[in-house]
Amino acid sequence: MSNIITTIAKQTFKAAFSTKATMALIILLGLSLCMATYVGWQNYKSQQNQRLHYKELVRAQWLAKPDKHPHRMAHYGYLAFREKHELSFFDFGIESFAGVSIFLEAHKQNTVNFSEASFANGMLRFGEISVAMVLQLLIPLLIFFLGYNSISAERESGTLKILLCQNVSWKQLLWGKTIGIISVCLSIFLPLILLTILLWASLSNWQINPDSGLRLLLLILCYSVYFFIVSAITVLVSAYHQSSRAALTTLLACWIFFMVIMPRVTQAIGDKIHPSPSKIEFANAISADISKQGDSHNPDDTHYASIKDSLLKAYHVDDVKKLPFNYGGYIMAEGEKISSKIYSNHQRLLNANFEEQNRITMLSGFLNPYLSLKNISMALTASDFKTFVDFQNQAEAYRYQLAQKMNKLQIDKMSNISPGKTDKPLAISRSNWAQQPDFNYKFTRLGTVLKSEMLALTSLLCWLMAVVVMIQCTARWVKTIPNQN
Repeated sequence: MSNIITTIAKQTFKAAFSTKATMALIILLGLSLCMATYVGWQNYKSQQNQRLHYKELVRAQWLAKPDKHPHRMAHYGYLAFREKHELSFFDFGIESFAGVSIFLEAHKQNTVNFSEASFANGMLRFGEISVAMVLQLLIPLLIFFLGYNSISAERESGTLKILLCQNVSWKQLLWGKTIGIISVCLSIFLPLILLTILLWASLSNWQINPDSGLRLLLLILCYSVYFFIVSAITVLVSAYHQSSRAALTTLLACWIFFMVIMPRVTQAIGDKIHPSPSKIEFANAISADISKQGDSHNPDDTHYASIKDSLLKAYHVDDVKKLPFNYGGYIMAEGEKISSKIYSNHQRLLNANFEEQNRITMLSGFLNPYLSLKNISMALTASDFKTFVDFQNQAEAYRYQLAQKMNKLQIDKMSNISPGKTDKPLAISRSNWAQQPDFNYKFTRLGTVLKSEMLALTSLLCWLMAVVVMIQCTARWVKTIPNQN
């Protein structure tokens, strides 16, 4: 960096702290970040502790169940909880709108329920204050306020010609102003980074996870790139306008369009192009496909009657009671296999449809760096849609394994002969319940996350290269703007 660029950057940095209005705005944003950090930290602690408490309670109740028929235990079911990632205090993402637990039972796939939004009032629709929200939406406003007159004011006061006559090139001027403005932002961002690292380590119980550490490092890097892009755009807009008022008007119009209007428009377009079925339509479609395959609980069902005949023929017996295993358990296992496959296929198609909707927003990141950063931030803090889908998939795999485990116990340990009216109901020892492990959600590794967010990362990188090129090549166009003086 040349001495001229450094001098301009230092002067811009000092000028930002020389006015009371700027200092007031910086202090206000600093307080907003502190409040957002505290809210996120408290939100994480309360929700995570609550989920872990009920997770332990569900496990204890499962193990405390008395001797029962295994099929009754399969219908008794299990409650799986979605744990929060330790970085989710930074960016809430869809956390408040996605369910936190799902009831797992045999022959039925339930939806994830008990989201925070379902217990909140309508104010949640206006958004929650989080560190990510302040950095993504409010810091750009600070940058606009700091840089809208960075070049235009020099032109209006007549000092621009003096600077250019003193061997200061347009490149040096633009780079110096940009670096000076982003230095002001980093003066706020760096203390927040230290606080974030401290809280992250605290929420991780001081057990540093390399995967989580790399997520945090990339998160800091991506936000720094975002601030640089916004700072460069601000200086370029100021350079292309004859007056500071026009530059400020343009920047505020861009903020309203790109950060308020465009995200909602892209979501509406995605839903219009790739409409998704309602919850009732989705459930009816699954029920229709399952009914075509037969009902495992109906002894007269055609599909399962053919299975019965094949088993009797294979074991050379004339009654299912003479089979060397429990016939009911075998049929339940077959029914579970069929229904689970049908549900998984429907759920995969539904999630693919949602991904196509989200893809519209990700492609819009090439026109709006805010959308790119938003997607990357949610992915790195594990508060995005893909993490929610991964929880659904892991919970469904656990549900299927639980149901088939109970079916296997019924096949191996239950008699085919029904007890009489005065006999005790068929049951197996409660010690078998401990063979079923507890549900523990495992977060996706960072490598997989980066692959899924490659489009958003590419668009953010394209924006970075674009503003660098514009700063390097803007001199040939900006010289043609007439001077008012």
